[in-house]
Amino acid sequence: MTAGYDPSAFEPFAVTVDLAVFTVREGALHVLLIRRGQEPYAGSWALPGGFVLPRESAESAARRELAEETGLPEDVVAALHLEQLRTYSEPDRDPRMRVVSVAFTALVPDLPEPAAQGGGDAAHARWLAVGEASDLAFDHAEILADARERIGSKLEYTCLATAFCPPEFTLGELRAVYETVWDTALDRPNFRRKVLTTPGFVEPVPGAARLTGGRGKPAALYRPGPATVLHPPLLRPEGPTR
Repeated sequence: MTAGYDPSAFEPFAVTVDLAVFTVREGALHVLLIRRGQEPYAGSWALPGGFVLPRESAESAARRELAEETGLPEDVVAALHLEQLRTYSEPDRDPRMRVVSVAFTALVPDLPEPAAQGGGDAAHARWLAVGEASDLAFDHAEILADARERIGSKLEYTCLATAFCPPEFTLGELRAVYETVWDTALDRPNFRRKVLTTPGFVEPVPGAARLTGGRGKPAALYRPGPATVLHPPLLRPEGPTR
């Protein structure tokens, strides 16, 4: 112990983790939530998360809690790319004691259904459309809003959106991913121009086309290109959402 340092001079507090994990399902942005089975906020929806153990990093705690509370397979949780969002430290954010939370977020395709019965202090877990995620426990509504803004920004400068499309997709299907995450309608010609002039974003599938339900000619098919980062970025339009 460092000479002259007295740990008891400082009031102890706890550190927790919270996770905002998103996916696109049935044309809507969904977030993974748990129904709290214990007080405080018993019966309320909340983000998965929990307390960091004394000999544990925040990211290790995040993966452990996500697996415990949702029942997602450990190999699936271990493979997730979690991005640290920010730290939430308002003194009264948790009615039990002073708790500082490190929040993480992820936007991932093809995640399985969580277990019907949750673990830890979670009664059960489920994917819920973001628009239906109201009256969340603690300050999780603020965390969810911040996380959604972060993943919206992520689509501006990465090629992540193609992961939510079929292996071969139309530009309309790709546009629908952006419209879902950004919650805004995009101008079709402008979107098409930006996608096709961004190096390495998408590649045409030679000779392939798909009927899209309209009266026009079949739409051309594309597949993901070699790029992972968009230069220039595909910026969200300014103005009101739909």
